[in-house]
This record gives sequence, C-alpha cells and structure tokens, in this order.
Amino acid sequence: MTVKSVLRLMSAVLITAGLSMTTPSNAAESTTPGSKPVVVLETTMGDIVVQLDPERSPVTVANFLKYVDSGHYDGTIFHRVIPRFMIQAGGFTPKMKEKPTGDPIVNESKNRWHNERGTVAMARTNDPDSATAQFFINVKMNLPLDYRAGQAGYAGYAVFGEVIEGMATVDAIVYQPTTTVGPHADVPIEPIIIKHARRR
Repeated sequence: MTVKSVLRLMSAVLITAGLSMTTPSNAAESTTPGSKPVVVLETTMGDIVVQLDPERSPVTVANFLKYVDSGHYDGTIFHRVIPRFMIQAGGFTPKMKEKPTGDPIVNESKNRWHNERGTVAMARTNDPDSATAQFFINVKMNLPLDYRAGQAGYAGYAVFGEVIEGMATVDAIVYQPTTTVGPHADVPIEPIIIKHARRR
C-alpha cells in the first residue's frame, strides 16, 4: 500500500469517527453540565452553585426557577440549620416573616434521586404535595427522606438538583449557632441571607 493510500484510509476513518460521534444516540449519552439550568445563590457566607435536572424533576425545577426569576429568594434567609442533617431556606425574611408563595406542587420524590450529600430537595409539610418555595440542601446521606413504595409516612422529599460549587459554604452554614424564634427552632442567631439568586 502506498503512502497516499494509507493517508486516504486514515482520513476516511477520522471522518467516519467524527460523524459517528455526532449521532443522536451519542449526543444524548454525553450530557454536558451546561445543558442543565444552573442557579447561583449569593449568600452572606459565600456563593452556592446548584445544577438542576429538569429531566428527573420537571415540575419541581420549573417551580424553583419561577421563584428564582421572580426575585422571591432575594433577601430570604437560611432559617433552619441542623448539623449532620441539612440547611433549609427560601421562605422567611431576616425578621422571620414568611413570604407569600404560589400554589403547591406535586411531589416528584418517585424520581429515584436519593437525598444524598450535596443534593437539593423541596421542603414541605406532612402533606406530600404541599411544597411551594422552601428548599433544603442535604449535608449528609439522608436516605430516610427518600420515597419508599408502599410504606406509610415515606412519601419522600423530591430532589431536583445538586450543589456543584460551594459545599464549603454549605458546611459552614450548618454549624452556625442557632436559637428558637417563636415556633421555629434551629434558626441561626446571625441571619444568613440569600442576597441574590440568579441563573448562571
């Protein structure tokens, strides 16, 4: 085989490989981080960057982004922090006044995304379909918060995103000294404020 023949063959292989890498099946398999919404929570203790997954939790992600885009989270605080458990935010001002919200959403906890360290999930009442704006970030593996089929009391808490930057900030927040304010326990003594929530 001549040198020209070898070069032609190599060129054909490279072109074929390039085409195969752009097929729909391969494109679907290689999801880049930029293909999912990313939200930056600018807090008084540092930034927390969260990547959302609309494929796993479409209703929850759309709901969360609605509050982000409307400015609802700006000026709210992390009002409940429990070491070795989670930090919760999205509902109260520094004076512990609850902000008005929209209608509650359906619980998407059956998406099989575990409440593991660094994941972000919706807070709710005892009613599984009562989540509105409040959310929490898990600081450890919290599998008891997952959905369990056929078990009463295990409707689960829907995970819809994960922290991709700023877990050091999360870990710093969870160990802040707390107090009780009215009916609310585990409230940081020094308010930890979300100054601004925005898409990146």
